[in-house]
This record gives sequence, structure tokens and C-alpha cells, in this order.
Amino acid sequence: MVAHGNVKLHRKLGTWGAVLAITLVVLGVMAGLLATRRPGGFINNPVPPLQFLMVPLSGIALFGVFVATAILRRGDPQAHKRLMLIGTLQMVMTAIACWPLLSTLEPLAFFGFTDAFLVVLAVFYFRTRGKLHPVTLWGGIVTILAQPAILMISGTSVWLDFARWATG
Repeated sequence: MVAHGNVKLHRKLGTWGAVLAITLVVLGVMAGLLATRRPGGFINNPVPPLQFLMVPLSGIALFGVFVATAILRRGDPQAHKRLMLIGTLQMVMTAIACWPLLSTLEPLAFFGFTDAFLVVLAVFYFRTRGKLHPVTLWGGIVTILAQPAILMISGTSVWLDFARWATG
């Protein structure tokens, strides 16, 4: 919309988009908790449900942080659009982890598949702009560093105790 000069509509829809983002965070947390309680846990995922719960909850948290930052940075169009793209990518990670083929592989496979989107984004901006925007660089670093942290934390007794408590 902005590229075609319809900034007013973009801003109007952006307000609804912010409401939608808040709704996604709330419903995403609820869906993750409910899926963990379901017999068999998450569909097509061999990782124990309490341990896997870390993936959707961390993705939702990162989504919320990136989108909230994008809203705060809406006066900087270059940062805003990159934050929205990277924020949206956080929601994709959990969905990719449940793809039938990838779900049978190690978690690094679905993290790697998700990171491929980041690589494409970085290559596109590097080729079209000649350099990476700081948001693309730092957003990518945060996303990639979060992945081993998710794996390390998800198997700890502290996390598993929290997950048991959260899922009732």
C-alpha cells in the first residue's frame, strides 16, 4: 500500500494490524498450552510436548517483541518493514516444525529451514541496497541466537517444571 502511495489506508489498517498482533500473541500462547495438553502433544512432532512448548512460546514472544518494536518505529519506514518481516518469520518457525517431513528430523532442521528465509531476506537487501540494514542484521542475529537457547532451555528442569505448571 505504501509503495503505491496509499499511506492513509496503510495506517488505518495498521491500527487493526496492531490489534490483530495482540490477539495473535494471546491466542498463540493459548494454542501452545492447549496443544501441549492434547494426548500425543503437538501433531507430527516427536519431541516431548512439554519440551516442545518452548518453540511456540518463544516464537510468539519474539513475534511480539519484533512487532511491538515495529509499531514503535513506524516513523522509520525502513526499520518498520524489516521488523514486521522478521516478526512474522517468528510465527512461521512453529508451523515449519510441524511439517510432516521436517518434524521427523532434528530441531536444527526446522530452525535451518526457517533461517533460509532470513538468508533470502539478507541477500535480497544486500543485492538491492548494497548493505544490510541494521534491523535485518540484528533481527537475524537475535533469531539465530534464540534457536540454540530454545534447545538448551527446553530440556532443563526449570523449564519443564514451568511447562507443567502452565499447562495445568
